[in-house]
Amino acid sequence: MDLLHDLQREFSVTLQTTRDAIPTIWVSKDDAPRLLRHLRQVAQPFRTLYDLTAIDERVRANRDGQPDGDFTVVYHLISYERNADLRVKVPLKGEYPEICTVTDLWPAANWYERELWDMFGITVAGHPHLTRILMPAYWQGYPLRKEHPARATEMGPFQMPEQRAIAEQELLQFKPEEWGLARNTEDEDFMFLNLGPQHPGTHGVFRLVLQLDGEEIVDVVPDIGYHHRGAEKMGERQSWHTYIPYTDRVDYLSGVLNNLPYVLAVEQLAGIHVPERAQVIRVMMAELFRISSHLVWYGTFAQDLGALSPVFYMFNDREKLFDIVQAVTGARMHPSWFRIGGVAQDLPTGWETLVSDFVNYMPRRLDEYDTLVMQNRIFKARTKGIGALTLDQAIEWGVTGPNLRACGFEWDWRKKRPYSGYDQFDFEVPVGATGDCYDRAVVHVEEIRQSLRIIEQCLNNMPAGPYKSDHPLTTPPIKTYTMRDIETLITHFLNVSWGPVIPPGEASFGVESAKGNNSYYLISDGNTISYRTRIRTPSFAHLQTIPMLSRGLMIADLIAILGSLDFVMSDVDR
Repeated sequence: MDLLHDLQREFSVTLQTTRDAIPTIWVSKDDAPRLLRHLRQVAQPFRTLYDLTAIDERVRANRDGQPDGDFTVVYHLISYERNADLRVKVPLKGEYPEICTVTDLWPAANWYERELWDMFGITVAGHPHLTRILMPAYWQGYPLRKEHPARATEMGPFQMPEQRAIAEQELLQFKPEEWGLARNTEDEDFMFLNLGPQHPGTHGVFRLVLQLDGEEIVDVVPDIGYHHRGAEKMGERQSWHTYIPYTDRVDYLSGVLNNLPYVLAVEQLAGIHVPERAQVIRVMMAELFRISSHLVWYGTFAQDLGALSPVFYMFNDREKLFDIVQAVTGARMHPSWFRIGGVAQDLPTGWETLVSDFVNYMPRRLDEYDTLVMQNRIFKARTKGIGALTLDQAIEWGVTGPNLRACGFEWDWRKKRPYSGYDQFDFEVPVGATGDCYDRAVVHVEEIRQSLRIIEQCLNNMPAGPYKSDHPLTTPPIKTYTMRDIETLITHFLNVSWGPVIPPGEASFGVESAKGNNSYYLISDGNTISYRTRIRTPSFAHLQTIPMLSRGLMIADLIAILGSLDFVMSDVDR
């Protein structure tokens, strides 16, 4: 890669080999600002800050000659023009290190840098508002540091005396001056309105503080973290296998689509090849859950705008889909069914009939919903021209998935970077034109139809063969093998009780999930658990755009924008 050679000459960077083959470079703290600015301005620039996180290196055993440091800050950049990723790592020393902000280069860095401070205690110099973002203001410690406890049993019993309750309530009071917002002008006062943290139009426990001039929105301050469960911390205490059910709950509407990037990343770390049948089964189940998630979005979006009937019809259709999921996996919303190396079990007898019936049933329903919702003149009036994103804005703010494609950009990870055999399927990538609320709806609806096409191809071309790899690190091994020889039985016992020992290394894998690109960045220290589990979710990036999309509009328009973005707070807060 010519770019890497140029960077080595100009910035004295060090290269690192990773399991995922993403070009990875180390640069000193002093040279990092200049290098990152260069990458933002180079020909075919890296315009998207896809992710930004850190690693507590202090107790890591296998670092393979990487630069010395107590913490590492990791920038994951994407250039769509190059169709290329670049990982930039900066080593930091000291118990409470400091690094410079990059919000002037990538506006999406704002929340990610606050998360650096919140989770690791890394100060970001020059950040416009460096405060906690996922943890409450009164929290003591930095949860993703290795010394911070991971379980409630490692902490004292929770207590809430009256004095503490009063103090914490005071911390929740919004002070406009802290956010650079004026309380008034020469002629009039602004109103500050709390929308949430339990307003039904926010799709989860989410708070928006609105600065209003009458009913016109002057500015918005999103307040997240109410749904934070420590999903990344749990990934660093569970075995590789037992963490799979936790992934289901990140975007709780997308089921096995959450399992997929996690198991793909682990398979990269371990060098596991997944059989063709298992890949096609994964694709079929992933697309079923894409439809499930989109149906929830479709019905609730219409409900947000005043149409009550569609949500009942679409949830009923979702139940028909869950009948298939239950027949195949034994569960409905959270099957936790994908496994490292394949899936939990083979497809049951009669699965073809269930899938065929749904594929034949659903297109007629979508035609009815087009008439009921998409062609409804009130729905159009509430969504057309509202909350429009330009393509440049979407790329700079890290927007992915249907919201990015609504801006007219035909980019889908299943097409541009095929995984799990998606290159063998025939389907189209729907795009919009204006990037407004209506176009986001158009793309979502058409994606349901394209998912049905993919599922039908799985139905008609399901290959024979095993449903799981025979690699020794697959968890657990195929049951029939365990009854054949004692060595496999021992492996089965160890893999289920302790989990597999994944070789040292690191890998990141992203998939086209229902709401956008979802990825897991995993680091193994050669143990039965992950040393670092990083979850990059699409909704976290999307919510940052709300102030930009809402300024100058009305409160009713904000509700339309929230619904069109298709998010759930578990996907934001993790």
